Amino acid sequence: MNLEDKMRKYSAPAELSERLNDGNVRCLACAHKCAIQPGGSGVCKVRFNEGGTLKVPWGYISGLGLDPIEKKPFFHALPGALTFSFGMLGCNFKCSFCQNYLTSQTFRDPACLVGDIEPADPVALAAAARDAGAAFMVSTYNEPLITAEWSVAVFKEARKFGIRGAYVSNGYASPEVLDYLRPHVGIYKVDLKTFSDENYLKVAGGKLSTVLKAIELIYAKGFWLEIVTLLIPGFNDSSEELSSLAGFISGISKDIPWHVTAFYPTYLMTDRGSTPPETLLMARDIGLKKGLKYIYTGNIPGQGFEDTRCPSCGKALVTRRGFSILSNTIKVTKKGKGLCSNCSTVIPGIWA
Repeated sequence: MNLEDKMRKYSAPAELSERLNDGNVRCLACAHKCAIQPGGSGVCKVRFNEGGTLKVPWGYISGLGLDPIEKKPFFHALPGALTFSFGMLGCNFKCSFCQNYLTSQTFRDPACLVGDIEPADPVALAAAARDAGAAFMVSTYNEPLITAEWSVAVFKEARKFGIRGAYVSNGYASPEVLDYLRPHVGIYKVDLKTFSDENYLKVAGGKLSTVLKAIELIYAKGFWLEIVTLLIPGFNDSSEELSSLAGFISGISKDIPWHVTAFYPTYLMTDRGSTPPETLLMARDIGLKKGLKYIYTGNIPGQGFEDTRCPSCGKALVTRRGFSILSNTIKVTKKGKGLCSNCSTVIPGIWA
């Protein structure tokens, strides 16, 4: 059985869809909102119209992993907690610099070959996460929005063990999918890839304005939000673009953590070198000038900006080296609020 046949076998009727005329269906799982004819599929290649019913990925995984939450990265959600990550196949973007291209681009690029997928059950996955001592289950590796029904089924089972749901996503979300996810997903990481309309459309296949609107909705709906920008030389690393990007985040909330990470040549973008440390430090300085309180540099160790510091008194509250927590002195109130252990300034996040 080839991979496409398996995708049809491992599928179920969608919850995020609406029927149109003549057997067509509209998918509501992401902001593309594809109108799909019978026999066709959406931009993601994995949500398809079978006889007037939208079918979506179900009952398999392409990979599992146990990781510290800092690797996702979330820095303001239970520092040091273990996450149980799971993924499927496909993506609604086509990024040439994707680090998970073997799973995300499988249906677009014949060169992206993955090992055999594995049948999976939400109850068994949740039990495995419990046995591993995970605090979060994370839908990741491919774009989780296009497999939203499956991830929610897993999160529902995980919640029975007190395990929370998390999304690592490109943020190309529809209002409908965010409402669908919100009861089951507490923390949400968005990759804000560039602040250029042209580059978003050309490299990712989406609209910048749509991503920005989704980020605003994610924050407004009460998800704990952290944003990551991979700084790519000659693509999105100009001071002007970074200033606009940081200003946008700051305009939503100065408390949103912004992770600026280093690019390494990969997949189809091997025409440039890695990001120099100076670029990350420049981005950090720009973010501080825009009023952001929590800016983290990643992928280049030893820069000293992995720690969570109090924005009022400067005390290092959570000290990190790579993905390891060396100390955590945040005071947690009975209601779960995090406070600086020195001056009692509120430190936004999930600490209890």
